[in-house]
Amino acid sequence: MANERREDMKADAGVALADALEGARRATGNASASAPPDTEVATTATRRQFSSSEKRRILRAADGCSQVGEIGALLRREGIYSSHLATWRKQRLDAERAALAPQKRGRKADPALAEARRLDQLTRENDRLRHQLAQARTIIDVQKKVCTLLGLLTDDPPDGTS
Repeated sequence: MANERREDMKADAGVALADALEGARRATGNASASAPPDTEVATTATRRQFSSSEKRRILRAADGCSQVGEIGALLRREGIYSSHLATWRKQRLDAERAALAPQKRGRKADPALAEARRLDQLTRENDRLRHQLAQARTIIDVQKKVCTLLGLLTDDPPDGTS
């Protein structure tokens, strides 16, 4: 009976050794020809995304931490970094500021209409400045002619083209 147990134990050890060697062959890529090829497709890692409710929940939990090491434990439990907390706190502050900022009432401005108004304003200003320039030139011409009639010296020689 004892001999039978020993033989059974040797047989079990031989099977375990064979299984271990087979696993080692698979791990190193030296699988036997009789084993089917591995057709499982490896999944690609995707970046973890947090919903706004998750962010708020984690921030509330982090804000409630008062003991030393509680925030570290929270970060490990949630699988996040401290930079996540800093970014989320900044986002929360920006959202609160935007919500409290005064908002312009009324209809939103139409960009095409605003551009047309600006173009019209610039055209009118350009026409006004052209008119002022024409008046200034006329006044200067009159002043030159008066100087010529009175015999006063001018910088320009009288040529009569004015």
